Amino acid sequence: MIIPSIDLMDGQTVQLVGGREKALDAGDPQPLAERFRLAGEIAVIDLDAALGRGSNAALVEGLLPLAPCRVGGGIRDLATARRWLDAGAAKVILGTAAVPELLRELPRARVIAALDSIDGEVVVEGWRKRTGRSVIERIAELAPWVGGFLVTFVESEGRMQGIDLARVEQVLAAVRGLDVRVTVAGGVTTVEELATIDRLGADAQVGMALYKGQLELGDAIAAPLRSDRPDGLWPTVVVDERGEALGLVYSSAESLRQAVRTRSGVYHSRQRGVWTKGEGSGATQELLRIDLDCDRDALRFVVRQHGVGFCHNATRSCWGESGGVGALARRLAARVAAAPPGSYTRRLLDEPALLQAKLVEEAAELAAARAPSHVAAEAADVLYFALVALARAGVPLEQVERELDRRALRLSRRPGDAKPAGDEVPAR
Repeated sequence: MIIPSIDLMDGQTVQLVGGREKALDAGDPQPLAERFRLAGEIAVIDLDAALGRGSNAALVEGLLPLAPCRVGGGIRDLATARRWLDAGAAKVILGTAAVPELLRELPRARVIAALDSIDGEVVVEGWRKRTGRSVIERIAELAPWVGGFLVTFVESEGRMQGIDLARVEQVLAAVRGLDVRVTVAGGVTTVEELATIDRLGADAQVGMALYKGQLELGDAIAAPLRSDRPDGLWPTVVVDERGEALGLVYSSAESLRQAVRTRSGVYHSRQRGVWTKGEGSGATQELLRIDLDCDRDALRFVVRQHGVGFCHNATRSCWGESGGVGALARRLAARVAAAPPGSYTRRLLDEPALLQAKLVEEAAELAAARAPSHVAAEAADVLYFALVALARAGVPLEQVERELDRRALRLSRRPGDAKPAGDEVPAR
């Protein structure tokens, strides 16, 4: 699969040739992250930090809420690595500091060792210093301590001349039987190269070809896909931002390309060809992410559904209306403007002190509950009032879930002691 790369220098997105010469300046990284996140994880590399001549930390921090980021560049000590993992980095990429003494202090699954190489020899300190060690040797040394390797062929980086697939195969032969995932970088320019790298069992980190338009993101995402259908279509499960299934459709190379270009729900009808969800009904979709399944023969579109719902029968999903916490959150959000005067929800929305009192009251009752049925009932009360508070503030439930996911990534844990009595937050 493709790992789009955002390389930062002097506060801007850049691309270098051979790790040295600046070839282009792509400007603000935020819109790039918002586009690239459709493919899943992205690599964010602070070149100034890697070269020891500055930092783009504030820019990197601004990208973490936008996409799952592999953060690298200038991470040379344990404190810095832990700080990025606490901040929400999906993974950290370590080069010079990738030594067992440091790596053993980090969660293996979230650490990638960067092996930048020239003619098979590992180079460090921003590709300026040769180490005399081969990539294969370093893999053998570090494999027990990391979840993956980023192997960059510096001599072909940014040159748009293709990647040396024979060298990719050599690297993958060195990790055979090891529990690590390899990402290769340096010269990937075609869909065919992406497909081959994926078939070999690796990912490809790509920058220059995306920025120069030689490789279209939609085509890059589709590169590993295969189909056993006569029409070549890929079954596509459509889910909302909380993972709830909305329906089953089909995608083609062209519909996927258009979906990525427009960041919307575009699919392929077996009768009508390419179509955009909501063009006639107004029930449009904002495309958030595209996932490939393990066999590379099916897709999952993660979307934000607008309007009455996904189904042509004017229900949220093709299996009818949904229930649970998500459905309640949507109903309450709709009632912010439409709740009738005198209704309880209207009172809670209009009277902050009442909502605060009910939250405190129900939380206390939940804390005191013991019988399972009583706990369930009191938890339902707490959830209802909490969702009203979210609706009043215009905060979607998905944002709360993202915050919980972000906290799960933290390594450093607070004691979690209760605040002293009297430290209650006042109503606003």
